[in-house]
Amino acid sequence: MTPSVDGVVREACHSVGHDPTRLMDVARAVQARLGGVPATAIDAIHDQLHVSRGQVRSLVSFYAFLDEQPGARHVIRVCDDVVDRLAGYDRVARAFSDELGIPLGGTTADGTFSLQRTACIGMSDQAPAALVGDVVVTDLSAERARQVVAELRAHGDPQRLVKRLGDGNNAHPLVRAMVRNNIRQAGPIVMSEQKRGEAVRKAAALSPVEVIRAVKTARLRGRGGAGFPTGIKWEMARAAPGARKFVLCNADEGEPGTFKDRVLLTEWPDRVFAGMTIAGYAIGAREGVLYLRAEYAYLRAFLEDVLARRRSDGLLGRDVPRRGFEFDIRIQMGAGAYVCGEESALIESCEGRRGDPRNRPPFPAQRGYLGCPTVVNNVETLCCVTRILESGSAAFSELGSRQSAGTKLLSISGDVSRPGVYEVPFGTPIQDVLALCGGRDATALQVGGPSGRMVGPADFERTICYDDVATGGALVVFDSSRNPLQIAHAYMEFFEDESCGYCTPCRVGNVLLRRGLEKVLAGRGEPADLEQFEQIAKTMKASSRCGLGQTSFNPVLTSLQSFRYQYETLVKEAPGGRRRGFDLDDATAEATRLRAAEGVRS
Repeated sequence: MTPSVDGVVREACHSVGHDPTRLMDVARAVQARLGGVPATAIDAIHDQLHVSRGQVRSLVSFYAFLDEQPGARHVIRVCDDVVDRLAGYDRVARAFSDELGIPLGGTTADGTFSLQRTACIGMSDQAPAALVGDVVVTDLSAERARQVVAELRAHGDPQRLVKRLGDGNNAHPLVRAMVRNNIRQAGPIVMSEQKRGEAVRKAAALSPVEVIRAVKTARLRGRGGAGFPTGIKWEMARAAPGARKFVLCNADEGEPGTFKDRVLLTEWPDRVFAGMTIAGYAIGAREGVLYLRAEYAYLRAFLEDVLARRRSDGLLGRDVPRRGFEFDIRIQMGAGAYVCGEESALIESCEGRRGDPRNRPPFPAQRGYLGCPTVVNNVETLCCVTRILESGSAAFSELGSRQSAGTKLLSISGDVSRPGVYEVPFGTPIQDVLALCGGRDATALQVGGPSGRMVGPADFERTICYDDVATGGALVVFDSSRNPLQIAHAYMEFFEDESCGYCTPCRVGNVLLRRGLEKVLAGRGEPADLEQFEQIAKTMKASSRCGLGQTSFNPVLTSLQSFRYQYETLVKEAPGGRRRGFDLDDATAEATRLRAAEGVRS
């Protein structure tokens, strides 16, 4: 029996207390029941939540995992990350397409299957991978892709595609995923033995100011890549006026090549939630939100269960960690948008809007979620907080380098024999990391994901730390068979696709850089093009609205810095002062077409 649109919407709105800021949850719930958020549902949401139809339609159109038109019964999203391409994405996508009889982006005539390409789904260590609904399918081959389609046609249950369970909590009854953790090197900080409840109890024995002092003494810096001192951020939020404050955990791990947070959420969720609780105690917040990316929806039921057990054990709720302190956490699902990894875009998404980054100031610590002072920390940072309270500031800060205390989790993939997650002390040389993971023929490394930097062999003696080679955690290795310029081009395609389009420098700059790279790779580039790349990057960095536009030029700029000789072998001056890249026929093609059409009409 087809559910009534009004009934589905009423139920979804009731589940969030008719709170208009929970529009994301309502849209996701409606899509789960109806296969989309059609115009009739948008009208019903407007009536129930008293938000404009434009806001609902704007939200639905923004997120990759939401659709206004009811979709297919089975949506297969094939990961099109650079690492997946190296591992055989083209063969897998072609096999899916041939077996289904539709192109990428198409839907079968009977509405049973839709085949989509998607950006990194956090499985670069077991690529090629895909999502079938919320079910993760890893280590795909062309043959396995054809089997997936055959099995879905036979039984229609994506969960039955999971033939073997992964290690650790991947085999938990509430997870049951084929995902492997691939923990290659656990260290003494983040991936150490858990002491459940100890950090929260130790925080309770201190005043909030003393907790912040402990975090500052440990010299903890945010593990998202920017490295802002965590204690200072907390201090700002605590000092900000307002009775209501929030702690947000950024679990929107969307940087291509990154998957460390996936492992922490799977195996160390208590450490994450304890870190949020300690942050709440320190800044005076009673409410926390974990923003979980849509690609990790398979972990949600498990994480909700962890939260429920913490409540029953007195680690969340009233009088935690001491009488008079109340703190609880809810999970906010994302819906597929890379830009929501930026903290202000994440806040917009939590408030039920498009993930458009905000102008700053004010900063979230001053005016964030629901207009209240808000601390936004990522998963790894919060795990570090818990460990600092467990073992003390001195034990944490004695590891690492002068400017970067502690350890760093690295998600390593690409042309290596041992892809996976490694915990290394800050200050570890890149060449030592390569030895750990088996990157013996490495000629290029993408450090920190596409928004980070591409380094060559000349930089392999440099170290992983904030005062040398900083990274949020991704490290993709490329061997001598790969072309660094083609890799940079693939990453520029990603940024062009993920830009929200709000500001001109980012919207236009990414296109210009991608097209410029294509011209150079085609042998039509000139030395002046390389100078133009640098000028475009400078303009984007100075005038883009958010972190995406302020770093999305890095695939071109940093590959140009590390592999300039390869660029220079492809460019040359044009004879006679003409532009080699200018194609007169191409430039006048549209005018020719319009003249021809005008001639037909006349």
